Amino acid sequence: MSYYVYILASRRNGTLYVGVTNDLIRRVWEHRNNVVEGFTKKYVVHDLVWFEPAEDPIAAIAREKQIKKWNRAWKLKLIEASNPDWNDLYDELIR
Repeated sequence: MSYYVYILASRRNGTLYVGVTNDLIRRVWEHRNNVVEGFTKKYVVHDLVWFEPAEDPIAAIAREKQIKKWNRAWKLKLIEASNPDWNDLYDELIR
């Protein structure tokens, strides 16, 4: 089973959300379709702008917690290192 740490954004340099999942496509779909009440629904944070795989759930959760503690500038650098145009990566995943 695969695990992923991911970052969603409301827009370029907008509100960010860091999460972890074992099914990235399903989880991002849930965020985009406001399936679950919470932060991403309230603040319309739906664009997948960064993700990375993890070997196991413990590693994924540790990485998620690490990134959540980072200051905003570090998170922006992480996103822009692999996605400088802040493209929504979800469409590429479902193709």
